[in-house]
Parts: sequence; structure tokens; C-alpha cells
Amino acid sequence: MFVELMPLLAGRTVLITVAKVDDKTLRVNVIPAQAKADENPALTTPLTYTGPPEELDAELGKHLAGYVQTHEQAASTLAEAKATMEAAAKAAQDEAKRKAEEHKKATQKSPSPINAGAASPSSTPAELVPASAATGTLGLFPPTTPERASTQTKGGLAL
Repeated sequence: MFVELMPLLAGRTVLITVAKVDDKTLRVNVIPAQAKADENPALTTPLTYTGPPEELDAELGKHLAGYVQTHEQAASTLAEAKATMEAAAKAAQDEAKRKAEEHKKATQKSPSPINAGAASPSSTPAELVPASAATGTLGLFPPTTPERASTQTKGGLAL
């Protein structure tokens, strides 16, 4: 029984309690203590085994070995998941910093249209006047040319 507990005892304290349930039955609790304050509570899940003393003598060692193996796998899986999450968070932060730097460089290279001209507020630069205002026509479509006006259409098709 204690040989099976040795891997679990390497990193934490284990509390074992034995209680008599009735004249023929005992209950054994194996309770691992928390190794660190920020440790996942799943690693402190107890094992409870109830049975007659003869069965406990014969079977408890096998059950402890399986419990310890499962405990070690859970600890390993949790450590891997934590490392993966930390790496992903760091990569996301690095990507956000890189994008912010690229955006900052792009905004520094291209001048703002507000600050580009030194014209007075009453005058409008020629490049900011819409083309439709310069030609005297307003609308979504370009003005009709004589060539286009003479084309006859039937049912939306040019003839």
C-alpha cells in the first residue's frame, strides 16, 4: 500500500483515515493535500474505499496504484494545458503589440487630410470639391454624352 503511494507523496502530503462502518466493514479515505495555493482543486480529490478488512488487504494496493497513476496524469494534463494557454496568451499579446506598432508607423507616414493644407476655412481646395459640383451636374450617374443619348434602347438593351 505505501509503495503505491510513494509517487503521490513525492510532491504533497497525503492524509489517510480509517473508520469502522459496521462489524464487518471499514472505510479508508486517502486525501491528498494541496501542494500549492494556486493548484487546481481536482488534484486534491480524495479516494474512498469501503469493504471488509480482508478485501481491503487484498485490493487496496491495486486501487491506490490506479488512483496515483490517474492523479499524475491529471497533474500532467493540467500543467500542459496551463502552459499552452500561457503561450497562446503571450502570442496574442505579441500580435496585438505588432499590429499596434504597424498602425502607429502607418499613421506617422501618411499625413492627415485635415492638417495637409494651409487653406483658410472659407476656401475649399480644388481636390476636395466633388466632380459633380465642378461640372454643374448632380447625381449618381455621369452626364449623358451625345453618343449615348442617340442610342435607342428596347427593354433595357441597346440597339
